[in-house]
Amino acid sequence: MPLVDLTAVAALVVEEHSAAPCACVAAAVHTRNNVQYGFGAAGHLWFESSPPANARGAAPPAATGDAIFDLASVTKPLTALALARLARAGAVRLDEPLGQVLPELAGTRSARVPLELLAAHRAGLEAHRVLHPPGDDAPIDPRRALLECANGRREACAGDPPDEGFPPVYSDLGYLLLGAALARRGAAELDEIVAREVTGPLGLAIAPARALRRRDPRFDERVVPTEDVAFRGGVIRGAVHDDNAWTIARDAMAGHAGLFGDAMSVARLGVALLEALAGERPAWLTRDELCRLVAPRPGGSLRAGFDGRSGERPSSGARFGPRTFGHLGFTGTSLWIDPDAGLVGVLLTNRVHPTRASDAIRRARPAAHDAIAEAMARAR
Repeated sequence: MPLVDLTAVAALVVEEHSAAPCACVAAAVHTRNNVQYGFGAAGHLWFESSPPANARGAAPPAATGDAIFDLASVTKPLTALALARLARAGAVRLDEPLGQVLPELAGTRSARVPLELLAAHRAGLEAHRVLHPPGDDAPIDPRRALLECANGRREACAGDPPDEGFPPVYSDLGYLLLGAALARRGAAELDEIVAREVTGPLGLAIAPARALRRRDPRFDERVVPTEDVAFRGGVIRGAVHDDNAWTIARDAMAGHAGLFGDAMSVARLGVALLEALAGERPAWLTRDELCRLVAPRPGGSLRAGFDGRSGERPSSGARFGPRTFGHLGFTGTSLWIDPDAGLVGVLLTNRVHPTRASDAIRRARPAAHDAIAEAMARAR
């Protein structure tokens, strides 16, 4: 079945909203009998005025379907899916306290927080901490970083969390801790666990830079640059944008960031989730196992590894339904899944190139997802 042409949607992001140098859009409609995919690309991988160091003097190439993006926090759903898979295998329990999995954190303020609450952003943790020395690109001691994360509880969240957790606050710290817990119980590095439990079984070309570079000699040509950061040596390309992920994991993966991928691979992840919710992938995850991650939770839109629609103008637009779930990434990425419509929408951009200063992505995201829904409805 030919792809639905979504070039106009990608152009909307790049040309009308000027949200990023380039955009790749992918979508899918899942029905009982088939899956119809769509794809479109627009723009160039970087601005001529701010080339990456390995491309100075070269004209920026046009975005195409093989462009690889830093997925940023779209990494978190895959970390949560790895948690569900390890729980299925009996390697870990969702209600298991952090300090039981990582005994070196037993004396911290988060020692008794269950892993599921870390995944659902209800562990009472601060939103963010700078774990790397300001202006310093040197690696940090992982044990010290985990101790800082585990003690980064909000003042109003003392003691053990209630069953449903503390009031939700989106926190990278929880996912750094969760990733470390999965690596310990999975007896491998986190990216190896995600490959074994999620991307490998689903056949997805989503991985950290080191794995993609090992598989594809063209990785450094295909990958899209992100921000110009002086202490990182200029325009970042082929390395994770998130500073904490970089200083902790380098070109591997942290629980909250570090994965790269192309738009169609992210769309196929969305289709796999729709299939699991429909009971079509019980060997991978059952409907009940996935529902525990994506079901709404009290106090806000955040789920375990995913988010839902929120605010008067959600980033998933007006045409994705009320049960839509997915995730955003700081670099300009997004994945939204409407289980009622069987619809997946993916927008990958490098909106932080060469600077994060613009907020045009806030207007571009809902416009793009509305246009995706309209185009895929016509194709259906």
